[in-house]
Amino acid sequence: VIIKKKIAELYEQAIKYEKGSFITSTGALATLSGAKTGRSPRDKRVVRDDTTEGDLWWGSPNIEMDEHTFMVNRERAVDYLNSLDKVFVNDQFLNWDPEHRIKVRIVSARAYHSLFMHNMCIRATPEELENFGTPDFTIYNAGQFPCNRYTHYMTSSTSIDLNLGRREMVILGTQYAGEMKKGLFGVMHYLMPLRGILSLHSGCNMGKDGDVALFFGLSGTGKTTLSTDHNRYLIGDDEHCWSDNGVSNIEGGCYAKCIDLSAEKEPDIFNAIKFGTVLENVVFDEHTRQVDYSDKSVTENTRAAYPIEYIPNAKLPCVGPHPKNVILLACDAFGVLPPVSRLNLAQTMYHFISGYTALVAGTEDGIKEPQATFSACFGAAFIMMHPTRYAAMLAEKMQKHGATGWLVNTGWSGGSSYGSGSRIKLSYTRKIINAIHSGELLEANYTKTEIFGLEIPSSIEGVPSEILQPANTWSDKKAYNETLLKLGGLFKKNFEVFANHKIGKDGKLTEQILAAGPVF
Repeated sequence: VIIKKKIAELYEQAIKYEKGSFITSTGALATLSGAKTGRSPRDKRVVRDDTTEGDLWWGSPNIEMDEHTFMVNRERAVDYLNSLDKVFVNDQFLNWDPEHRIKVRIVSARAYHSLFMHNMCIRATPEELENFGTPDFTIYNAGQFPCNRYTHYMTSSTSIDLNLGRREMVILGTQYAGEMKKGLFGVMHYLMPLRGILSLHSGCNMGKDGDVALFFGLSGTGKTTLSTDHNRYLIGDDEHCWSDNGVSNIEGGCYAKCIDLSAEKEPDIFNAIKFGTVLENVVFDEHTRQVDYSDKSVTENTRAAYPIEYIPNAKLPCVGPHPKNVILLACDAFGVLPPVSRLNLAQTMYHFISGYTALVAGTEDGIKEPQATFSACFGAAFIMMHPTRYAAMLAEKMQKHGATGWLVNTGWSGGSSYGSGSRIKLSYTRKIINAIHSGELLEANYTKTEIFGLEIPSSIEGVPSEILQPANTWSDKKAYNETLLKLGGLFKKNFEVFANHKIGKDGKLTEQILAAGPVF
């Protein structure tokens, strides 16, 4: 029995047949993803064949497998799905740009998975479904059934396998729905660059005058918070394409973190959790069904998946003109990066490839030493080709359409997170972002910093001028210089992996990017 996608029907199927499914007090469907409450990057494999051999960046994140093993797992998944009384089939689209959209089919065994993808991909109209034809990509999600650990290339009972030649993905041994979302993102990171379209792990919004900004940033940098802005239209929160037509959202929904969610902090996300929304792994009161968003007893990675139109200021269709500003967000717990700096093209590429943030990690003896994290293109787990390929495309598009690059530190100032520093106020960061949007920052006077060679504006309306220069905010200048050198060294060490990768015929671009890094 193939069930036509109807939200109420999917609710009924989930509640009737899937243990741990409930309706919350606001009407959302609460579900459990089983043993896996996050992605399993070590269990992800890509078929290495003639199609992918020369194109992909092999190693981690793209761990190889052969075609034969893929077919063994595919057979296992399809046999499992065929043994069930019913399966769920979603026919949907990726990419709001009609010229470059991709048709996807998702075959799954759980109503939860079907509703999740119904929300996350672009929903087809009845006419589009009628003429859907053959999909460009198919997912077989048999996540309740394990893979055979004795199969070649397997390292556990979980396996997420991607075959780009066959345009298929197989999921075994994990019921975490995010694997489907991010699996398709990986596919777009392969298909789009082959068409000369840049795929980006970013947020994107647009002002009333049509000025578009892209926001890049790892977890905890404020990407979601800063791209959700009541004075601007939301094009999307996570995955985008930049083509000759402008920008477009890849998805039809948002997948928001719910830990410590409140109506005060994130009103738009809080109010989007209603009938039709999927809530993953949250804990609620058994009588009132009220969700306790601070409860992380199942996982800290609690999530909500809802259609983008649940956000009041979403721009539909989710497309926009070419970006004016490219904003790279870093939460610098070392406290040495300026709150904002203007980047030239080579610096934008350098910091885009680096994908830096620093998290505050607690250690046994109570010293909270920051941990530097680098993730190429701000999404190393999802990119398919070498990071420099995406960076070169980004620079080319920025140059062609006159976009400006910015590095914004949403982290510490006046010292590190384990010293005398304090977190830069969100209200200041918002004023900085507003000054970028309005074009005010393009008119400012700039001075260059030591080591990183970043250009810092002398003043921004509503932001205390003394915090714009990190050196001014540290009382201990010796400690500042030592910390600055330490961070510069971490950047240099991380970049060694990319330094020997020549871009273009003469490798001149590689030299320019390297020169844009910290200089000692």
